[in-house]
Amino acid sequence: MQKLLVKTHRKREVVDITDEVNRVLKKSYAEQSGICHLSILHTTAALTTADLDPGTDLDMLDAFEAMIPKLRYRHPHNPAHVPDHILSALIGTSVALPVERGSLILGTWQRVVLMEFDGPRERQSVLSLVAAS
Repeated sequence: MQKLLVKTHRKREVVDITDEVNRVLKKSYAEQSGICHLSILHTTAALTTADLDPGTDLDMLDAFEAMIPKLRYRHPHNPAHVPDHILSALIGTSVALPVERGSLILGTWQRVVLMEFDGPRERQSVLSLVAAS
């Protein structure tokens, strides 16, 4: 299992981590194939894949924010970031992606992204490879 640290810079942002994931795969699993499992160890961030044409990241953040109702949240720690927890739960905190010879197999426009909802922070993810038999 490998750890990845990602520094975010804004309250909400989409960070492309594809190259970093591929770097770790090449270094640690160079000739292996299987499924890469990536998990973020936080409750106010998410992982997914996305097309990152210019502006798409902001479109996604705007759309996600529009889906969350403006309620009177009861979270005792900080009710203001309950929407951040909800977005993390809706999008998900892990992805499983195919790997061939130490490289992710992705669609033409597909990128692996960390979605930050309560930054800026340093986010920690763990990466493991389930080898193909």
